[in-house]
Amino acid sequence: MAPVGMLHLCSAIKATKILRFVGILYFLILFQSFTTVTCNTRRIVLGVDGGTESIRACFFDALSGQVVGKPCAVAYDTTHPHAGWAEQNPLDWYRNLGIAVRGALLSVADCQEDFQVVSMAVDTTCCSVVALDESLNPLRPCLLWMDQRAHAQAKQILDQCGGDPALKVNCNGKGPLSAEWMLPKALWIAQNEPDIWERAITICEYQDYINFKLTGALCASACNAGTRWHWNGDECTVEGKGRPMSLYQQLNLSELAEKLPSRCLPMGAVVGGLTKNASEHLGLPIGLPVVQGGPDAFVGMIGLGCIHAGQLCLITGSSHLHCVVTSHPTTAIGTWGAYKSSPLPGINFAEGGQSSTGSLLRWARNIFGSNMLYSDLDEEAMVIAPGADGLVALETFQGQRTPTTDPLAKGALLGLTLSHTRAHIWRALMEAVCYGTRACIEALGAAGHDCDEIILAGGIARSPLWLQMHADVTNKPIVVCENDNAPLLGCAILASVGAGVHKSVDDAVHAMVRVAEKIEPNVETAQTYLRLYREIYSKVPDAVRPVSHACSNM
Repeated sequence: MAPVGMLHLCSAIKATKILRFVGILYFLILFQSFTTVTCNTRRIVLGVDGGTESIRACFFDALSGQVVGKPCAVAYDTTHPHAGWAEQNPLDWYRNLGIAVRGALLSVADCQEDFQVVSMAVDTTCCSVVALDESLNPLRPCLLWMDQRAHAQAKQILDQCGGDPALKVNCNGKGPLSAEWMLPKALWIAQNEPDIWERAITICEYQDYINFKLTGALCASACNAGTRWHWNGDECTVEGKGRPMSLYQQLNLSELAEKLPSRCLPMGAVVGGLTKNASEHLGLPIGLPVVQGGPDAFVGMIGLGCIHAGQLCLITGSSHLHCVVTSHPTTAIGTWGAYKSSPLPGINFAEGGQSSTGSLLRWARNIFGSNMLYSDLDEEAMVIAPGADGLVALETFQGQRTPTTDPLAKGALLGLTLSHTRAHIWRALMEAVCYGTRACIEALGAAGHDCDEIILAGGIARSPLWLQMHADVTNKPIVVCENDNAPLLGCAILASVGAGVHKSVDDAVHAMVRVAEKIEPNVETAQTYLRLYREIYSKVPDAVRPVSHACSNM
């Protein structure tokens, strides 16, 4: 079968069968073409994005950041054993990584050029916690980032350790602390699965597990540790430094310091080279440098060029993350951070976040009919006026991050009548996400982190209606970059720096990130949404909170 036919191997089952059929010979030919250097050889880097729903691989020109070939995504399953729980199998991540990379390789082979793969970098979901045995094999499914089971532990940490300096990143120490973070999840495992806890030699994240499988080296990402582990980002790259030992001691959890990776590297540093097994699994050269990545959203900041004070980026996907770079690591109620030396050494950022955004529309689309196209639903909603004829939604289907952190928050549709159609529901859900985004950005502004525009990336960039709606509801211009997949491009930027193609991340961003368009808010529509936001949406979360909490106990 010709290589073009291989591009459909983003179905995991089909991909596995095809690759077995092709056999080793084809990839030996590819390997030769990607490692033989001539005067016309084009240097490329590999970016890998381990997201919530799939793992994606894509090659980029190491100098310009242009996509080479086509990205390939391979889906994996998420299970929800109980309400608020979310789990994935770590073995799926690594297996599907191999399929995705080989799929991307096949598309590169169609470009009829000589290439040299010089490095790779991986980003993953953040707070997807893994317990590994003495052989560094998973002991249980991972607690996915969106898993909310540790809400009682999050409350315990605040109640028991209030005033600890490490907690200042949680709304200036006032909390609440999100159940998504590393410490509450580790405490949950220790309290509820003591056998797993005892057998777990290592507690780490998706990021650390994948890098270990690739290189045989176990290390933490300084960005993960500095933003979600309560480590001091200025110090954590020095072994034994920057760890919140007072927190661990107060929780009788001192052994966590020994279970977490002792080595911690900043994004852009080289973790190690591909092992023989990883080389065979991916179809890439042994020893290929694997450069440290980090949380998908924060790697996405780099892919958007959001690395200077005063810039705010909106990373969209299953969830929304609003990140503003700041010169000073100040903290405030209603925001998380600011985090020291994150996403990169020497800079800081503060954030707001929404747990269910793109996942909310996927849920609705599946109910309306999984065969329906998002674009068709957008078209139907486009003819509905702002405000969805009196229908308002609350987007907190999987808990709430900021400005009020509430793992027990639930979604809602208020104002339903028999005259409302699926187009009204679709528009109301889209508007709810935008209202929630405004609330998060307002909280950041109140903390002193203002912005004049929003740099956006992710799934929303493919919906003109939703893009304009974000501009109108926030009343801020939306900047969309040429490459709307910021995490993948961010990985490519880090990989290029790790390989020495660019001298610094700043240089790489200047060469590899380009603006495609700027969407201005519609003045009249923005005023309509401001009124709806102030008079209706802003009152909904507190109004339904007692009912949502009562539903959690049913």
